Amino acid sequence: MKQIQFPKKGAYALIESANPEPGQGEVLVEVAAAGINFADLLTTKGLNPEAPKFPFVGGYEVSGCITAVGKGVDDNWLGQEVIAITNLGGYSEKVAVPLVNLVKKPAEMTHDQAASIPIVYLTAWMLVVAQGRLRKNDTILIQNVGCGVGLAALDIARHIGARAIGTASSHKHPFLKERGLDHAIDYHVEDWQSRVRELTNNRGVDLVIDPIGPESWRRGYDLLAPGGRIGFYGFSSIIDHPWGWLVGLIKFFIWMPSYKPVALMNDNRGVFGTMINRLFGEECMRDWLEEILQGVQQGWIRPHVDRTFGFDEVETAHKYIADRKSTGKVILVPSRDKNE
Repeated sequence: MKQIQFPKKGAYALIESANPEPGQGEVLVEVAAAGINFADLLTTKGLNPEAPKFPFVGGYEVSGCITAVGKGVDDNWLGQEVIAITNLGGYSEKVAVPLVNLVKKPAEMTHDQAASIPIVYLTAWMLVVAQGRLRKNDTILIQNVGCGVGLAALDIARHIGARAIGTASSHKHPFLKERGLDHAIDYHVEDWQSRVRELTNNRGVDLVIDPIGPESWRRGYDLLAPGGRIGFYGFSSIIDHPWGWLVGLIKFFIWMPSYKPVALMNDNRGVFGTMINRLFGEECMRDWLEEILQGVQQGWIRPHVDRTFGFDEVETAHKYIADRKSTGKVILVPSRDKNE
């Protein structure tokens, strides 16, 4: 079978490997589509502390069909179309997955759509619902709302009945407004902090979710209304730095904010972080994923696939995301016609 291996920092290799055998409590999934996440881009540069040593196979989520089962797994799973969390190894034609890390794919979804759900929607659910506690009529600021997690958070915020403000490049604004974003801010040309204050009559927002980095986190914290919360779930500013990721990494640590308990109490504000792969295997993950898939069936969860690339185009796909060209998810497929 074919796999996409990261042999060293910044390198990609399409390799041939033996088919895996499902172990105790596992199933073998023949992959139809694999999701790409920003964590994959960090991983290729050696910036993901959770990743193993090079070389290894990337990929955190897939959709496909079960073709074999391991010991302790009911044969009724054979032939089932599923969505699975792989925690690396998903950039493969076949992957062995613990039964606890998968759910049945809704029939109304394509495999491309299904592979775009687990990581971004679970991250958004954690940020907006489990930790962020967003409520009806609250106001949320979604930084980089055009990314996969941003669109997922927008779906959830609309369902809750919250007012959504988001930052994104101007060419994405028409699409985002069609998706239900109340106010779009072009962070390239506008002072987004001043614009948010204007939109909220200087009250601020109830929740900020931010994948950018320390400078943005500091400014977002200052926008919190009384009782407001800010959630961090990434640090794209490292890769985005115009002088390269190493300079971005140094600046990241220099600008890192420090939140002290007494100051948080005085400000009546909350700070939290989300790293969804630290929760792989937890029962709450499966429960949240089931709720998200109910949202698919009810029509308020709407995964958006921006573009599909073949396994042999993985480097191009990663660059497409790094260059901020994507809106929503980008998908890899082992073989078949790719969508333009």
